[in-house]
This record gives sequence, structure tokens and C-alpha cells, in this order.
Amino acid sequence: MRSDEVKKGHARAPHRSLFRATGLKDEDFDKPFIGVANSFIEVIPGHFFLDKVSDIIKDEIRKNGCVPFEFNTIGVDDGIAMGHDGMLFSLPSRELIANSIETVMNAHKFDAMIAIPNCDKIVPGMIMGGLRVNVPTVFVSGGPMAKGYAKDGTPIDLATAFEAVGKFENGDITEEELTDIECNACPSGGSCSGMFTANSMNTLMEAMGIALPGNGTILALTTERENLYRAAARRTCELAKLSMEDKEPYNMKNILNENAVRNAFAVDMAMGGSSNTVLHMLAIAREADVNFELSDINAISHKVSHIAKISPSKTTIHMQDIDKAGGVNAVMHEMDKRGGILFDNLTITGETIKERIADASIKDEDIIHTIDNAYSEVGGLAILYGNLAQQGAVIKTAGITGERVFTGTAVCFDSQDDAIAGILAHKVKAGNVVVIRYEGPKGGPGMQEMLAPTSLIMGMGLGDSVALITDGRFSGATRGASIGHVSPEAAEGGLIGLLEDGDEIHIDVDKYILQANLCDETIAERKQKFVPIKKKLSSKWLQQYRALVTNASSGAILKTDLD
Repeated sequence: MRSDEVKKGHARAPHRSLFRATGLKDEDFDKPFIGVANSFIEVIPGHFFLDKVSDIIKDEIRKNGCVPFEFNTIGVDDGIAMGHDGMLFSLPSRELIANSIETVMNAHKFDAMIAIPNCDKIVPGMIMGGLRVNVPTVFVSGGPMAKGYAKDGTPIDLATAFEAVGKFENGDITEEELTDIECNACPSGGSCSGMFTANSMNTLMEAMGIALPGNGTILALTTERENLYRAAARRTCELAKLSMEDKEPYNMKNILNENAVRNAFAVDMAMGGSSNTVLHMLAIAREADVNFELSDINAISHKVSHIAKISPSKTTIHMQDIDKAGGVNAVMHEMDKRGGILFDNLTITGETIKERIADASIKDEDIIHTIDNAYSEVGGLAILYGNLAQQGAVIKTAGITGERVFTGTAVCFDSQDDAIAGILAHKVKAGNVVVIRYEGPKGGPGMQEMLAPTSLIMGMGLGDSVALITDGRFSGATRGASIGHVSPEAAEGGLIGLLEDGDEIHIDVDKYILQANLCDETIAERKQKFVPIKKKLSSKWLQQYRALVTNASSGAILKTDLD
């Protein structure tokens, strides 16, 4: 066992003494040691109950002849951090989480790991850390939140609450209606109920084979979810015992390989997942030593039919509806009818993806469409290129509410705060392209999510007539013609930083074009005079992050080779 390094032999008597102080007995030193990586934190609705979840998991681990050791990561609630400088810390938290997993697991030589993530950057951070450790690892998320209901019975969620602010500012709803939405949009614990970043990533863990079926869709705080926790704990012990027999097919990098990454992107596009998944899956691919580039995404999109629309793309459909309609397995089974999309990869349950989905079926074709009745013949994400995005930009095509070809005039803002103020002051009109810059990984730093400005645009009735581009990113709850991750970003001299009010910008989603209609001479002249803005930072962590982070086209990973 890997843990023998800290518990076997006379030289490890001091180590065993410390273990005994935590309650271990003689018989425990012959059992596998399991790291229980928990992301319990009381400020996040998807996490405040995870201390109870870990108790269930540890109980099951002990029943199955292993020794659990729980440890925690940090977490940031993107919704609460949204709209102020707290959001600067969200994306950087992914790196701290990955580092903490690597640190605890390797410092104590645990034999296997079960990870309990749920929301925001915590999911990819835990996956990245698990890949670095590369022991048998099972992921089991806390589960999605139930959808809420307004007084009139309309299904609502967090995206509804953000868009309601714009409607209230525009005079379209009363303060009483706004309060009703506020009080009912998030009715319970769990990851926010739509196909936002958390549920996108929790779903993709099924596609990658590192979680059990149902991980992305079974509601939090239910008996069904508790059964999933216990099954995941049992499987973790089985994998740890297999590793004692020198069987290593279940080490994490053997499961999460290039085929798993490609399966994840395919399922993401079939279900119209968050654009943040691009950022995180690129970072995960690099941790997995997988050769996958941003430019590969459009090729996958051409093979994938978009067959499930979930909030925010379709505001009445939520994760619990997908679960009742057959879950992620039903989506994958339907995708596979098109052929040549899903790779038959090994999963942590011991079966291949094709074996896992063999008996799955769609139970409600109004919720999960057949490929013959797809929303689109291509996937729900696209990578755009052009002089404004030489290294790429990302759009969630599944969330577009207006035209897929758009030409408009730029209205430029050098921060999200300026953009919010400008939108509220009615500086943005139909036919404009809102440009929000200096919010990229370096420029922000930390790549703020743009849910507030995009929600205001939708709430003020401009969603079909205005586009938005940014070197920042979007919440999974964003919809509309919103283009993020523009690379190179303004802070590193990208053309987005040279734009001026009134410049004409052309977007063609189906031809993958993001172009400023400026002549070469004008661009060259502006470059000569251009000095990127560098924001003053009081945070030492953000100073370190800005110095090390790469741009969004590589997943905003941190540089490790500084020679």
C-alpha cells in the first residue's frame, strides 16, 4: 500500500504514535487509508450540509474495511462574490484547492481518495489536484438544488433573480415581485438548479467516468442522494483494495485521459453547458497530460447534436427534470446513436462508458430531445477567432436569444463596475456591442464573471439586440450573445484593449468569426500609443496570481516553469 510509507516498520513508530492519537488501533494499520476531501463551508448553499455528507461517507468507508481521514478545501460562492471585488478571488481559488488536495494527499500518503465537491471552482480544483496525486479517486458531489417557484407557479432559479434586478431597474416588475423572486429562487441546499457551471462540471464528471451515474442530476438532500454517497464510498474502498494487489488501471490518469476529455466536451455541447467548462476542461486536460487545444472544440461541436436545453437556455427546465427524463446516461445513449462521438472509455465503476449507458433511454422527449428532433445539429459551444480573438474566444451558442450573425458598434468599458453603471445609465442601446476589458486572468486579475451586466441587458429588454464581448468570463447562468475569454486579453496587449467607442464589430457564430472592422493601419497606429492598464492590488495572493497566470486560451493555468 502507498500508505505503508507512513505506517509500516520500526522507523515509523513515531508516525504510528501520532496516528494512534487520532484514534487508530493496531488493526487499522493493515487497512487502506482513504483521504476524504471535503469542501464543506457554511457560506455556499451547495456546501453548508457537506459535513453531514462526509459523516455518511466515512461511516460507509469504515464498514467496508478502510480508514477514512477527512480534510477540507476552501470555497468561494460565485453568486455572493458577484458584482464586487470579491469575485477577483473566485478563479484563483481553483489553484489553491488543487494545491491543497496535492499537499494533503501526498504529505500523508493516502492510498485512495473520495472527493466531495459541488459548486463553482471547487469541482475543477479538486479534479486538478486529484490528477496530480494520481491514486484511485471517486468523485461524488453534494447534488443540485431543487428549482424554485414564483407565486404564480412559474419555475425560477438564481438566474431569474439576477435578471429580475434588470427588470426592476427598467420598471417592468414591482419591488414586491422582486422580493418574491428573491425569497423563492433558491429554495434549498444544493448547487444552483440550472445548467450553470457547478452542474455542468458535476455532469461532466459522469461523462469522464470519475463519478457514478446520477452524480450530476440526483437532487441534494434526498434519500437517493444518500444512496449515491454510500455507493461512492464503497467503490472507493474497492479501488483501494485493488491497488493493494498492484492493479493500477483505476489510478486517476488512467480514467481521466484524452478520450475522457473529449467525451466531456461532447456531453457538454449536447447539454448546452456553461462556457466556464471550456476554461476548466483545458486546465484539467493539462493536469492529465492530455494533448487537447482550444481549437479542437469546434471539431467536436460539428459531431454533436444539441439535445437538452436547461436553464438558463430554457428557463422552465432544471436538473431535477433531466434526472426524471433519464439523466446524463440517457443523453449519452441518444448521442451515441449518431456514431463516432463517444469514446468507449473505462470508468471508476469498472465498466466502460458504452456498457454504462447500454440500457439507458429517454423517458421524456420534451426534456431530452432525440437527435432527430435536436435543438441544433451542432453543439452548444463555439470558439470564435479573428483579429479580436487571435487565440480564441468562447460563446455558449445554446444561450443565444437573438441572431447568430451580428454587426454593431462598440461601447467600451474598462471594468465590470463601469459597465454596470453604464448599462444602468442607459448608455447601451440596441445595435451596440458592449466591450468589457481588463477583466481577464491577468487584467482582473482573476477573470471576473459577467453575470450582473449580462443579466441587466436581458432584464432591460436588450437581450436580442445587443452583444457583449469580454476578456473576462460568464456565469453559467448567463444567456444572450455573450462572448468571453477573449485572448489575448487587454492586459497583455490584445486588440480588445485598443477598441474605441463606435468601432464596428462583426460576429458570425456559425463561421466562428469575431472581428473588429478596422484597417491594419488604424490598428498599428493605436498599438504605438497603447499602454495597458495595470490595476493596483493590495492583495498579496492576487499579486502572486497575476504574475503566474496564463490567459484563458490555455485554461488560465499557472506557470510552473519560471526559468
